[in-house]
Amino acid sequence: MSFINEFWTFMRVRKKYWLMPILLMMALFGGLIVLSQGSAIAPFIYTLF
Repeated sequence: MSFINEFWTFMRVRKKYWLMPILLMMALFGGLIVLSQGSAIAPFIYTLF
């Protein structure tokens, strides 16, 4: 959790708020990849792409 706190402080001090949407999308796609690696919802995820 210290990494998240430190990164938030970095963005606040340097006014780099535009990084947040990029990181959120990367986290969502990473979670989607992890979920699709052998779960029952994998066929439904593959049809989205």
